[in-house]
Amino acid sequence: MAKKYFGTDGIRGKVGEYPITADFMLKLGWATGRVFAREGSGFVLVGKDTRISGYMFESALEAGLSAAGVDTRMLGPMPTPGIAYLTRTLRARAGIVISASHNPYYDNGIKFFSVDGAKLPDEVEHQIEQYLDAPITTVESAKLGKVKRISDAAGRYIEFCKATVPPHLDFKGMRIVIDCANGATYHIAPHVFSEVGAEVVTIGAEPDGLNINDECGATKPEYLAGKVLEYRADLGIALDGDGDRVIMIDHKGEIVDGDELIYIIAKSRLDEGKLLGPVVGTLMSNLGMEHALNALNLQLLRAKVGDRYVMEMLTENKGMLGGEGSGHIICLDKTTTGDGIVAALQVLAEMQRTGKSLRDLKSGMKKYPQVLVNVRTEKKVKIEEIDSIKKAVEAVEKKLGDKGRVLLRSSGTEPLIRVMVEGVDEDDVTRYANQLAADVKKAIAA
Repeated sequence: MAKKYFGTDGIRGKVGEYPITADFMLKLGWATGRVFAREGSGFVLVGKDTRISGYMFESALEAGLSAAGVDTRMLGPMPTPGIAYLTRTLRARAGIVISASHNPYYDNGIKFFSVDGAKLPDEVEHQIEQYLDAPITTVESAKLGKVKRISDAAGRYIEFCKATVPPHLDFKGMRIVIDCANGATYHIAPHVFSEVGAEVVTIGAEPDGLNINDECGATKPEYLAGKVLEYRADLGIALDGDGDRVIMIDHKGEIVDGDELIYIIAKSRLDEGKLLGPVVGTLMSNLGMEHALNALNLQLLRAKVGDRYVMEMLTENKGMLGGEGSGHIICLDKTTTGDGIVAALQVLAEMQRTGKSLRDLKSGMKKYPQVLVNVRTEKKVKIEEIDSIKKAVEAVEKKLGDKGRVLLRSSGTEPLIRVMVEGVDEDDVTRYANQLAADVKKAIAA
């Protein structure tokens, strides 16, 4: 059964536009409370990133949870993977994340974690949606939920991150520039990397509620690249607003994306005899990663785009490593969800283990040119049902032959059609992608 409110990554949209409104969040808190109250006593964690609307929404959610008779523990600004970790280790009924991840400050959203630190099952999301369509009722006053703040949340998560690399590894002498995207890692990431011994230069760590992801972080790594060269650093680490993505920069100022980082971690685990199952990417994963993994006799499976689907495929195939080129990287031998800080630590550990630079480690994978063009839409469009689009795709595929591929898909979080073309020659790929995007825009308009 289709869900009314939940998308592939929770509920997301523009602040002030339904359902990202204060009244809806009140109702969502109550509906969530009703579902989890049926499972007995316990509390729900609520954390957020640094965007200004987080204050409004955490208050609304807390009020709704209280009306349902459920206690709340407030975390304040905390990376999404940190909330997943604390939900599991504090044995909360659920964790609620107020974040729109890599989106601008004027967007926000809600996503949930279950008691085991994983995304909520579909059946639980359906149960919450059923209550969202029912009128709010309030438990008697003596049973109202209470709220407390967990003051040591950041410290707990910092210690967890540090524990994902062997304690004997010494990162002294390594200079790192960290871009926190003015987001939820601003008070976490600098401590993690300095406490494992690295010399840390921090940028993007002055959030004001409006500058999250603003020309910085994992979605704009070019800014960090310049800083790596300026400070003559060994590498740069760019996180996104909620800390579940990471993009890195090598000492020459070149971007190292999620596909390349997955390859480095996979090879590291393989060399140490610790890699289990296939590696899971997505339909967008670069062909170069697939070929590089195949050269190591490793299988790449492709899930639908979205870390939720990567996780599902990892679970089904008993894998432990997967992710996306955008920087969502899931290391199930270390944690339960995509974690930018933890993934970066695994790469740093491999650098120390082998004595190689980040640039050397990524050299085993040669990326194919891949061009992505976004076509904005006013409404949802079923592109697979439009004949002119199908013919345009077939024409480009014929030109590429077996040396490239085309992928069109609707974004799960924004009103966009994503047009991706991949192949050997960058000029051809760019031309085909722009041509196809123009064809899609024309077909939608018609």
